[in-house]
Amino acid sequence: MSDNWEVVVLENFAIIEMGQSPSGETCNQDGVGIPLLNGPTEFGSYHPKPVQFTTDPRKFAFPNDILFCVRGSTTGRMNWADQKYAIGRGIAAIRHRFGSEYRYFLKAIIDFRLPELLASATGSTFPNVSREQLANLQCEIPPLPEQRAIAGILGALDDKIELNRRMNRTLESMARAVFRHWFVESEEVASWKVGKLGDICEFAYGKGLKEDERQAGSIPVYGSNGQIGWHNEYLVKGPGIVVGRKGNPGIVTWVQNDFFPIDTTFYVVPKAKEVSFYWLYYALLSLNLPDLGADSAVPGLNRNIAYMSDVPYPPNELMQKFESFAKLLFDKMDVNEKESRTLAALRDALLPKLMRGEVRVRPPQPVAPTNNQNK
Repeated sequence: MSDNWEVVVLENFAIIEMGQSPSGETCNQDGVGIPLLNGPTEFGSYHPKPVQFTTDPRKFAFPNDILFCVRGSTTGRMNWADQKYAIGRGIAAIRHRFGSEYRYFLKAIIDFRLPELLASATGSTFPNVSREQLANLQCEIPPLPEQRAIAGILGALDDKIELNRRMNRTLESMARAVFRHWFVESEEVASWKVGKLGDICEFAYGKGLKEDERQAGSIPVYGSNGQIGWHNEYLVKGPGIVVGRKGNPGIVTWVQNDFFPIDTTFYVVPKAKEVSFYWLYYALLSLNLPDLGADSAVPGLNRNIAYMSDVPYPPNELMQKFESFAKLLFDKMDVNEKESRTLAALRDALLPKLMRGEVRVRPPQPVAPTNNQNK
């Protein structure tokens, strides 16, 4: 242990508030009362997205609290509270006793000690973490000024990653809005030829690739609900589109770079070179393909049924104009995503070294006044 560090338990420097579920008759989805969080199904990439509210809150989380899942298969998953929430029994709210400026240090400690915390969790099928287990989690911590300095470094990395996520959501929303304006809401759509999806593209089958067959690499592997891992070889050149076949049928996913779609998916192959992938991606989203999979007797998307969907076919000039516009946005999204992966890798490599004191962060020293300042 590093000099000046001390061994404590989590409760010595953190406040732990276990959730308590309100009575069912006080809950609603109409926005009446305070937003209620019951578990990680409402968690987002950074902040939760509440779907329920209650007029009888029992326990609360406050802005900048860590929201920690304490029950079930997702025990240990975390989010940040961005407002005041009522919390049900599946959630604990955790905050540093000395203020929110230490919150990233607190989360780093929990991240670092999470494996041993989960190992101590009880439950025959799914783990459960009690308040006592959280409170007694043993930690080695530096003095407060160094905690604040560590929080500053990790917070800057996490904040930039989240900024990139928000920027990408904005850029994607811009592309979606322009697509709707040009290809859905325009009065000219009524004059366009309506073709069948099967005349525009093919849904090609992905290829089996079990998890234990994948080799370490930089090629993303896609399943029916998005990326599921990495591999060292690609099956399809990017950019491309993946459509869920089994498991999550009809889910449409954009892929910017070379990729490997597994056998629970289709990948999309345009039948004419003038068909824009960017236009086709949003056209597929507008078809509500998951509804076709849900209507099947056997869960899954039948591509022959999908091929019968009507698609208004725009003039090539307008399609290419949209491609030029969307490509700029998607290229920027790709740059942001790659930067975020680099920052996340740096954070993950740095975190254990900071928590063990192998890398020391000295708090900023006050600047001595100059002679002119003393006059």
